[in-house]
Amino acid sequence: MKVIKEKHPLAIRWFHWLNFPILIIMIWSGLLIYWANDQYKIKLFGKEYFHFFPETMYKALHIPFKLAEGMAFHFFFLWFFMINGLLYVLYTLFSGQWRYLLPNRYSFKEAWLVILHDLHIRKMAPSQNKYNAAQRIAYSAIIVMGFGSLITGLAIYKPVQFYWLCSICGGYETARLIHFMLTIGYVLFFMIHIIQVIMAGWNNFRSVITGFEVHAVKKTSDKKLRNKDEI
Repeated sequence: MKVIKEKHPLAIRWFHWLNFPILIIMIWSGLLIYWANDQYKIKLFGKEYFHFFPETMYKALHIPFKLAEGMAFHFFFLWFFMINGLLYVLYTLFSGQWRYLLPNRYSFKEAWLVILHDLHIRKMAPSQNKYNAAQRIAYSAIIVMGFGSLITGLAIYKPVQFYWLCSICGGYETARLIHFMLTIGYVLFFMIHIIQVIMAGWNNFRSVITGFEVHAVKKTSDKKLRNKDEI
């Protein structure tokens, strides 16, 4: 027998699906801006191993010489990013959904067990409520990352007007580096999130669209029910 259980409220689903294209546009437009001064690289003992990003990638994505376009998109969709994020945080606070999202004192220990289970090293997954321990940490971290992106973004956009933000971030160059690292973090989060969704299957994905999950429940036979009543 199958039963339908509610999982995600409508508001959570709206915030989730709105944030996805907004973040994609923010990352894409940020890349158009970054091209004008792509100074970050991975170096070890004076040898460069990787430059963010290769010229071939820029050309393949038609990124060069679109700084003005990137800035226009980035600062326009910044408002949608900020408003959507603020409404999401307020909703989770006032609706009580934060109880399912915030990590507890066991989450960091249980997160390793979740990872081991996902890697098929451990057979049994730790018990969970609405979200498992790894999801709690990841979804809470993405909120903190969003706030960090907003703060560092304003600091490098208006370093004179928001000089106090720039100082909190450790200066213009540090704020820019943090902003860049957070963007890389979003990309990694997207990749892992999509893999996790595929692994979880259709039932889990459907719940983010409809808000409901379908669960198989063993049906108790009438004979067993009669025996229970007799007892």
